[in-house]
Amino acid sequence: MDERTLDAYLDRIGATRASTLVELHERHLATVPFENLSIHLGEEISLDEDALVDKVVNRRRGGFCYELNGAFAALLRALGHDVALLSAKVFGDGAYGPPFDHLALRVGNLLVDVGFGRFALRPLDITSREDQHDPIGVFRLVDTPEGDVDVLFDGVPQYRFEQRPRELAEFRATCWYQQTWPGSPFRRGATCSLPTAEGRVTVAGSKLITTRGDEKLVEDLDDDALLAAYAEHFGIVLDRVPQLSR
Repeated sequence: MDERTLDAYLDRIGATRASTLVELHERHLATVPFENLSIHLGEEISLDEDALVDKVVNRRRGGFCYELNGAFAALLRALGHDVALLSAKVFGDGAYGPPFDHLALRVGNLLVDVGFGRFALRPLDITSREDQHDPIGVFRLVDTPEGDVDVLFDGVPQYRFEQRPRELAEFRATCWYQQTWPGSPFRRGATCSLPTAEGRVTVAGSKLITTRGDEKLVEDLDDDALLAAYAEHFGIVLDRVPQLSR
């Protein structure tokens, strides 16, 4: 990453070269949405590092785990951090998914993840097996007999990560699979989401979902209002509603 791109990335998330890792993590989560719109707009998702950074910085978009954590890893490395990519299996429907189902990061002794949607707002201590209190809840890391680590959020398994470092290219097959497999959760509907100071704002399909503490407001939107919501809440300007062609 060249110096100009580095500064543009930091400007995108409202950070500086002096920002701590915790600050970078929090600012990235607050400004770069978790979204799968490319799948529903017919856009190719490339795991080329330059393409990932361009999407976040110049196109003012977000992405899902491979994109968000892939781009964030490039930013952190440009700032001098030692970053390892970790393969993880997402827990859902009572079982863990396949290897490379999720991409997380290890930075020093911290688990860093800006690409899992509703997750820790701050990095987690990868060496601790005690409860770790985050603004959105309590996390705990638990060792498995095979040497992997389970991540629990308020007692519920989220994913299981391997501790072996990986390369970005190793995630390409599963990234393609998530985009194309009819049963992929990312193909079920367009989603775009950001944490807020009060809770979270999400566009899922044609619904705007706003949570503030324990309160949840759901609004049905027509196409014009939907495009306006993407622009207002996420800074994403689209010329058409994301809709997967089948």
